[in-house]
Amino acid sequence: MKRYLGIDTSGAVSAALVTVDGDHVHARSETFEEPRRHAERLAPIIERALELEGADRAEVRGIAVGTGPAPFTGLRAGLVTARVLGLALGVPVWGVPGPDAIAAAAAAHGRIPGGDVPAPGALPDGTPVLVVTDARRREVYWARYEVRGSEAVRVAPPSVGAPADVPRTPDDVVLGTGCELYPEVFGPPDERFVGAPQLRHPDPFRLVLVALARDAAGEPQPTEPLYLRRPDAVPPAGAKRVLA
Repeated sequence: MKRYLGIDTSGAVSAALVTVDGDHVHARSETFEEPRRHAERLAPIIERALELEGADRAEVRGIAVGTGPAPFTGLRAGLVTARVLGLALGVPVWGVPGPDAIAAAAAAHGRIPGGDVPAPGALPDGTPVLVVTDARRREVYWARYEVRGSEAVRVAPPSVGAPADVPRTPDDVVLGTGCELYPEVFGPPDERFVGAPQLRHPDPFRLVLVALARDAAGEPQPTEPLYLRRPDAVPPAGAKRVLA
């Protein structure tokens, strides 16, 4: 039995303790949609997940953390927590872009775990998926994917821009909080995914599954944050001379 921790603070504050026992995988997770309280909320929900599973931190074998895109303050809380825990426990820390987790959850939706057999409501192969999330300032973060089996393959990397400027196709399945904020641009939420929180925000459980698959394939998973914007704060200019 192996345990892994998933953390994301790109929008909501969420954490999951994922237990892999042979072919059986389950998770204990919790999410709070409370902007600007990332640091206060994250540590307690990690501890609660460990406690409810009767697990100790020393059992954690790896940590998957969402790398955004997201604003600086919230994203930093999750990344710093993951890096500090990884260093303290001596375990790897894998960075996964949040839209990758949302798209992966959509590709797996309605499919038998461990197989590619689709059920009613599953997305067929070749389905284009557009993930859009809130970037504030009347903009969205977006990334494009294509469903292949039970996986979502990224075909356009995360970017930021005005909703009306996001490239669209008539067949797009649009996911993420962006479609709720701008329904006049992206249309109503897909009925197949209404009520599925893992298709609004990155699911820490899915972050772990994506990270484990990429680790097994030998793919690099850097934990550098995806801000996609220059910071609002800038160093002050030099002192001005004031004439007497």
